[in-house]
Amino acid sequence: MGTSAGGTSAATGGFRSVAEMDAALVDCRACPRLVAWRERVAAEKRAAFRDQEYWGRPVPGFGPTDARLLIVGLAPAAHGANRTGRMFTGDRSGDVLYAALHAVGLANQPTAVHSGDGLELFDTRITAPVHCAPPDNKPTPEERDRCGTWLRAELALLRPRAVVVLGAFGWQALLPVLAEAGWVVPRPRPRFAHGAHVDLAGERGPLHLFGCYHVSQQNTFTGRLTPAMLEDVLKRAAGVARLTPGREVSAP
Repeated sequence: MGTSAGGTSAATGGFRSVAEMDAALVDCRACPRLVAWRERVAAEKRAAFRDQEYWGRPVPGFGPTDARLLIVGLAPAAHGANRTGRMFTGDRSGDVLYAALHAVGLANQPTAVHSGDGLELFDTRITAPVHCAPPDNKPTPEERDRCGTWLRAELALLRPRAVVVLGAFGWQALLPVLAEAGWVVPRPRPRFAHGAHVDLAGERGPLHLFGCYHVSQQNTFTGRLTPAMLEDVLKRAAGVARLTPGREVSAP
């Protein structure tokens, strides 16, 4: 296989498109602990969702594959994305994130209830360094690194101009992947902070990296992360990525 639009065959894992990669990702069983947990949760269910069929598999990224803004989280929530099969869908973290995306014109609606609810993102894609729900929302370093093969392939296939990273875990997982994908990451590596903005240069063009506190209940319920704070970071990232809010724009 030759060179793809997003990088070499080796960098993309041999996948020719994000859709092809996602189709393989949802069948991944590489991490025994995560496989056991996600399937146990899907079988036992939460009482409030006992009549629903859980997804119980790895959760692929969500959003257009030519998106110029990439949002990187942590991992699917056990009764959120692990239930619905779509990133940040069906839990309170997603309620906060999608409301903010809608407020700044990057989503067509402020809610994300299930995978068929009509939600669309404009020039924005959401992914994660770990694609299976982990116990206690804490993947191990080994699970993060093993799942990183998917993130590396996704970055090689995408052409983002800006990335918003939700939380320190995603920040630490993403930096080495960006370096492998051809961007120059400063030494020492930039530290995560809310509102941090790092300009990266590389053979694939400039990339603007933004840090934002994660939309976890621990942060949003305590006021550590407010809707205004989240919207501010999203607006800044959309601005440097030259997105047109409210309208999906294909990259040239």
